[in-house]
Amino acid sequence: MKMMIAIIRDNDNDPVSQALVAAGFRVTRIASTGGFLRRGSSTLIIGVENEQVEQAIQILRESTTTAEDANTRRVTLFVINVEHFTQI
Repeated sequence: MKMMIAIIRDNDNDPVSQALVAAGFRVTRIASTGGFLRRGSSTLIIGVENEQVEQAIQILRESTTTAEDANTRRVTLFVINVEHFTQI
């Protein structure tokens, strides 16, 4: 299992979250701020099975808008191994 942490721009939050949920992923959103201009960001935490990582990345690519500035990143993504997962 993997945990994906995706940092996206606020204006991409709804389309990305909706696309991930529609594909059967569970998403937790955390409001965050960062970067040089302190623009609003959202941090999405997504738990996925190993074989679903590429599908989730493709949804992120397709659901984020193109940045106005070519140097602006659309998504900063971390994929972390999860040794153990339990819901209580």
